[in-house]
Amino acid sequence: MSSPEVDVVEFLLTARVYSDATELDERDLPPQYRRVFWTDGEVERPLTTTNSNAAAATGVERPWEAVKGLMFTERDDFSGSIDFTDEEMAEEWLLDRLDADRVAENPTLAYEYGEEFGVEYEQARQANRPIHADRVWIDSLLEEMFDEDEEEMLDLVEVRAPDEIEMTLDELVLTSDQEDEIEKVMKAIEHRDYLARIGLREIGKLLFVGPPGTGKTSVARALAHQLDLPFVEVKLSMITSQYLGETAKNVDKTFEVAKRLSPCILFMDEFDFVAKTRSSDEHAAIKRAVNTLLKSIDEISLIQDDVLLIGATNHPNELDSAAWRRFDEIVNFPKPDRDMRADILRIVTRRMDVEEFDPDELADLTEGLTGSDLRLVLREAVLDALTEERTTLTQADIRDAIEGFEERDNLKNMDMMSDTDALVAGDGGHDHDHDHD
Repeated sequence: MSSPEVDVVEFLLTARVYSDATELDERDLPPQYRRVFWTDGEVERPLTTTNSNAAAATGVERPWEAVKGLMFTERDDFSGSIDFTDEEMAEEWLLDRLDADRVAENPTLAYEYGEEFGVEYEQARQANRPIHADRVWIDSLLEEMFDEDEEEMLDLVEVRAPDEIEMTLDELVLTSDQEDEIEKVMKAIEHRDYLARIGLREIGKLLFVGPPGTGKTSVARALAHQLDLPFVEVKLSMITSQYLGETAKNVDKTFEVAKRLSPCILFMDEFDFVAKTRSSDEHAAIKRAVNTLLKSIDEISLIQDDVLLIGATNHPNELDSAAWRRFDEIVNFPKPDRDMRADILRIVTRRMDVEEFDPDELADLTEGLTGSDLRLVLREAVLDALTEERTTLTQADIRDAIEGFEERDNLKNMDMMSDTDALVAGDGGHDHDHDHD
């Protein structure tokens, strides 16, 4: 049973139990509670429950309004704190309204009351989202690592908490090879202690290869969401930025970030930049940075450091042997075939109202388009319908959007062919400026 009163009383009782049970730590608090009590890199006892932090933790807009009619609650008007006048009565009231599933989602309550519901405390603790997945924990570590003079380093590295990643693996259409590799990686992470014990340490470095828009970045992010791991993303071309100071030092810092945030995923985009730099007349400092990068890749390990390394490239033909041999698995991301395009269209339109929807017909019309292209097509169809004050799409709307997309794509390619500077800047690729690489 869930209601505003139950949600708020559970929050209050959890805080009370946690404050008294000093053997519990931050991993025993549900993430939504942990977030509001986190201060200066830790959760300090005793926990003080207020109207504002109860609202933030439970989603109840007016917590005191929800519980003020209960006989065992009180509010301090000066401090805004909410507490119990009779904890025993509060316990009895709440436990009558909880079930085993809900207790299993709160390790603190499982510790105190698990036996009454047949819930194992250790299982509840294991199932709780780990603290390394919390934004507050990530931010506290980053603040420790970077002072004001190093803030520009954060232009190189972007760190996402798992719950900040909207894309999930269920929302992606994968090839059988991609599914197999993801399954192997997930098993390796689950059993990394066993792999270390048998001496199998050269594992957990993947290279995603394929054209822009085929899902390389999306799969890497979705994997972080699935595994509840922080996602550390770096675009390698950024190490040439004039704002980043000493490039080799920044590369070192990138790997230090990943190791401090471990277990995590370190995603390195534009990996072909490594080969371009090694074979060019780039500044010596940049070449030193690339050599530092290759050495750092050699030294980092899923088994020893709890860091899953994923590189991605749109231009595998530009990689040299030194780049290839850094990875133990190569995962191909081809443009989707007809059946995959139909499945992508089905997934993307799940929350849309489309009359006479026939994804197979649309798949026949979209040969050569990537998953990112198909999302753009549907976006245009939705926006065109909205200009006509419609929230229901038709099959014809999507067909028209496909035709319009292809016309714009052809014009873009013609413009690139007639403009040498544009061709160089775009690397000669067929990139629609997507963020789903």
